[in-house]
Amino acid sequence: MPGKSPGASPISIAMVAGEASGDLLASRMLSGLRPQLPDATLYGIGGPMMAEYGFVSHWPMDKLSVNGLFEVLAHYREIKAIQIALRDRLLIEKPNIFIGVDAPDFNFGLETQLNHAGIPTVHFIGPSIWAWRGGRIKKIARSGSHMLVIFPFEEEIYRKAGIPATYVGHPLAQLIPMVPDVLSARATLGLPDNATVVAILPGSRLSELRYNTASFVGAARLLAKRDNTMRFIAPMAGPKQRALFVALVEEAGLQGVEIQLLDGQSHVAIAAADAVLVASGTASLEVALYKKPMVIAYKMMRATWEILRHMSYQPWIGLPNILAREFLVPELLQHAATPQRMADELWKQLQDVPLQEKLRVRFTAMHLALLRDTANESAQAVLKIIDQRR
Repeated sequence: MPGKSPGASPISIAMVAGEASGDLLASRMLSGLRPQLPDATLYGIGGPMMAEYGFVSHWPMDKLSVNGLFEVLAHYREIKAIQIALRDRLLIEKPNIFIGVDAPDFNFGLETQLNHAGIPTVHFIGPSIWAWRGGRIKKIARSGSHMLVIFPFEEEIYRKAGIPATYVGHPLAQLIPMVPDVLSARATLGLPDNATVVAILPGSRLSELRYNTASFVGAARLLAKRDNTMRFIAPMAGPKQRALFVALVEEAGLQGVEIQLLDGQSHVAIAAADAVLVASGTASLEVALYKKPMVIAYKMMRATWEILRHMSYQPWIGLPNILAREFLVPELLQHAATPQRMADELWKQLQDVPLQEKLRVRFTAMHLALLRDTANESAQAVLKIIDQRR
């Protein structure tokens, strides 16, 4: 076992996760690694869930949580300075391995430089090259990283491009129960058993909140007019997100909408809900794994949208629809993501019981397809690489 041979130096593992979803995914890997490497040093950039396994973050994770082409440009100098400082530190300290968790724009450039210096690198969760134009795969190949992929079809895509890859299953499929306990979740949040509950998830990044909050809360106001007993809950990824959400609601004149704000607890919120308004991204897959009806909506800077909308080479953007290869749930993007459209589409899902059952069956099949012992399999892949390079 790595780190256990007589006289061997302690293992050190550097990692970077750039946002809340990456923190969650990295923590699942660490749950498999830490028992194997109880004395290993874990450090880099990460969040509170990684910290539970002894990970030390040297920069706040939210410094990297910026979304959109032009939004990233506004923070480029600060993000680049962090990348250079971390690179210089790692080149001196030479950890046994570097693991980049998502955050491809930050991590692939870093992985390329570390690999050239002889530090093995792993990238956990490949970019969705199967959803957007695949030219990005050349950058991935240059990084020299071993890819740990979370969808079964990805392994062949990467291997055909000459990139080592291992399918480890999706960690969320193992973390989320096959049958959610709705009543327990509602009890945790103080919600009535028989209420109609809608969860609002406009995104965990500050940039996502700026573009999505007004539409999401506006949709909630319209739904409340149709059913004034409806309850709304909104998990916030952190205090900065909560403060910005409140400010944006006030700015839009939507203070009258009663929304129960939660500190974290996104999975409890989804489990408690009858339906979910969700931003495109990992959260939409979480909703599918909880077998909930949803409307996927997303807005971004107009210039970013104009570029990205020409890059897609398949009709879906939401992960549940991509995996299903059809529009199982509505997607409302940019100008289509109006409060009225969002409210109308969610209302249809709340009223259509046969549709709810259809989605439950399809999402259950999706859950089973993604279910592997991801914590252990990802940990074993990392341990194998460490062993090979020692």
